[in-house]
Amino acid sequence: MTTWAVVLAGGVGSRFWPLSTPTRPKQLLPLATDKPLLCDAIDRLRPIVSPQRMLVLTNESLVAPIARLVPDLPPGNLIAEPRPAGTAAALTWAAHEIVRRDGPDAVMISVHADWVVADAEGYRDTLAKAVRVAASHHALVTVGVVPDRPDPGFGYIQPGKELEAGVCRVARFVEKPDRHRAAKMVDEGFLWNSGIFVWCAGDFLDDVRKLTPEIAPALHAHSDDREAFFANVTPIAVDNGVLERSDRVAVLPGDFGWDDIGTWGALRRLESEPDVNVTHGAVHAVDSRNNVVHAESASVVLYGVSDLVVVERDGLVLVTTAEKSAELKTLLDALPRGLRDRE
Repeated sequence: MTTWAVVLAGGVGSRFWPLSTPTRPKQLLPLATDKPLLCDAIDRLRPIVSPQRMLVLTNESLVAPIARLVPDLPPGNLIAEPRPAGTAAALTWAAHEIVRRDGPDAVMISVHADWVVADAEGYRDTLAKAVRVAASHHALVTVGVVPDRPDPGFGYIQPGKELEAGVCRVARFVEKPDRHRAAKMVDEGFLWNSGIFVWCAGDFLDDVRKLTPEIAPALHAHSDDREAFFANVTPIAVDNGVLERSDRVAVLPGDFGWDDIGTWGALRRLESEPDVNVTHGAVHAVDSRNNVVHAESASVVLYGVSDLVVVERDGLVLVTTAEKSAELKTLLDALPRGLRDRE
């Protein structure tokens, strides 16, 4: 049995405008460390999976920049999705490729490129356990993150009947709830749906063929033609298209400081101390607290303010509140195209 890792690195990351652009989206930005999030994601996996067994799926426009960022990734392991078609299609093609290269018993770890993980060793330990569970039970394993707050921005998983010590069948998935319901679910032992998946590639493809008519016909007809496969699938998320329809999904709890930092304001969670400013670049803050400031090419000075987001890039400055930073799509829709689409 061998282990592969699939890193999903598509998307444009508009929630981090104006720093993120279609050619430099969130996953290619140094938001948590001095390295891009994608590099952090790959480095976390290196102790358990070599780059020769990593597949990175991304947009066609990002192939060249990712190749420069991860020069030891074999060119054939960097796979361009011809069009956005949802995570079910992306993971189906990745599993198909792994089976083609290494057989159906190869175990596949699927992660996203734009997460933050505080405890990398704990993360790897959890993945190693998930690999064992997936192989021994022929289960589709999802890692459910132990919540530290009732966050309405995440989906949730309800653990069901115990499969073995510390591992349960999934009773149900719950889409993003409101804050009141999220608090109730946290009290009842629900876990965050992190999007970390582990399964034998052949087991996953078996379920796709049986359960996912949005994908299965394209896989059957175009197994040797990536362009045709992606052109003929119906976009659907893997949660909806496979996991919610399967009877062999298991959940393994994980507690390793995971966060998807989906907005500028969410970067404040990276600081363990309250009221600390999160800054990057030439930032000078006086009598100011709990701000997020990212300066690329100029100096930014704060005085007597709190809970702001300030982002400077090449003469363009965004100023908003931490709360409103979750609504950047509304802002972008209201801006002139030339300003909104600046590279």
